[in-house]
Amino acid sequence: MITIALSKGRIFTETMPILNQLDIFCKEDPETSRKLVFETNKKNIRLIIVRASDVPTYVEWGGADMGIAGRDVLDEFQGEGLFQPIDLGIGKCQLMVAAKKVFDYEACIKQKRRLRVATKYPQAAREFFANKGIHIDVIKLYGSMELAPIVGMSDVIVDLVSSGKTLEANNLIALEKISDISSRLIINQASLKIKRAQLKPLIENFSKVVK
Repeated sequence: MITIALSKGRIFTETMPILNQLDIFCKEDPETSRKLVFETNKKNIRLIIVRASDVPTYVEWGGADMGIAGRDVLDEFQGEGLFQPIDLGIGKCQLMVAAKKVFDYEACIKQKRRLRVATKYPQAAREFFANKGIHIDVIKLYGSMELAPIVGMSDVIVDLVSSGKTLEANNLIALEKISDISSRLIINQASLKIKRAQLKPLIENFSKVVK
């Protein structure tokens, strides 16, 4: 049995057409069901639905043989034992620094002032600002990031930006790009050895579809 870990939302929506091209169809709609494990038309393939940030953990610890996770999640993940063979080119966006329009970001960087940064990506934020010689205080949040500078809790935020409409609606602007984000196929290295005969053709088919 091959278990594939996915998360609901944009990545799931963009992953399903790829699976369908591989002739893998889910027997139920995970987006409307409360179930967490789903059978497919392939007797030896099932899908599990987990939180996006948990996909690498499930794959690392063998709860899933493979999964699909964004680069933002993988960059924060501190585990081991993951093989990342393919960038699927889906879930594209950018990890950005953003702030209120009136905030003088350039002056802060030039003067190397300490910044308060609200984010759910502390590793990426620390590395980015450390490379600029800037000390930061990380305020870890899991949602509604845009609210932090509005209420004076942070100077800037580090968050994913796609269209930029949410920033605009809250009178914030994107200031600097940290990295380009897309989603990748990840494989448990132990599974790759034990289930090589099943996984290798599947990985090759993923590669063909993406290309």
